[in-house]
Amino acid sequence: MTVPAAPVRQAAAVAENLTKTYGSGETTVYALREVSATFDRGQFTAIMGPSGSGKSTLMHCLAGLDTASSGRVLIGDTDLSGLKDAAMTKLRRDRIGFVFQSFNLVPTLTAKENITLPLDIAGAAVDKEWFDTVTQRLGLTDRLGHRPSELSGGQVQRVACARALVGRPEIIFGDEPTGNLDSKSSAEVLSILRGAVDDFGQTVVIVTHDPRAASYADRVVFLADGQVVSDQSGLSADDIYEYMKHLDGGAGPTSPHTAPTQGR
Repeated sequence: MTVPAAPVRQAAAVAENLTKTYGSGETTVYALREVSATFDRGQFTAIMGPSGSGKSTLMHCLAGLDTASSGRVLIGDTDLSGLKDAAMTKLRRDRIGFVFQSFNLVPTLTAKENITLPLDIAGAAVDKEWFDTVTQRLGLTDRLGHRPSELSGGQVQRVACARALVGRPEIIFGDEPTGNLDSKSSAEVLSILRGAVDDFGQTVVIVTHDPRAASYADRVVFLADGQVVSDQSGLSADDIYEYMKHLDGGAGPTSPHTAPTQGR
């Protein structure tokens, strides 16, 4: 009997030997040191690490918001290092979605106008059926005519999530997307991002310091001192919390007594 081959996962984003430095000579500071990681399509990944570990720098390089000193980043088959400014702007607009801690909604626009703003700027048509699917899934149908000041914190973040989803980007990046939210709103947003992966086949990568947030992900990539020190799947919030305690405390990340067990 022939065993069917496992499906080949395609990469939504790839970091290859990324190094990011600031300064020169004796004052050189390494934000990233030869970081390599692949982010598969249809997967939810969390990037974690102590303050100064390089996690936000890694995400900014992946998203084309910052440029590495060496190495390269691929979004799909596109090498970001070869893109001029106009092409980079177009790639971020057309192929990448963003959910930031500060939401970045325009206060004078309605929820609907904020959601479609990136498409409107690009001169692209809004897929009404997909727009309706996303806004219904996020519970925004009755709030589309309201401005951000007329929405709750959770509703504002749902609008930000809808804006990231409505253009069908290849990958969504979240920079501490629950950082300013209470526990209830935080759980709601994480459920939305989890649902984007499970229901819509979306690819999501977030940077977070919160073990509970990271536990929603399929996979957690841990950084310390600008390097990947662990890459694990199926971790609980308690697993992540214990591992982060040892990273924060300077304990060896590969110690079998401190590292969480490999999950699913």
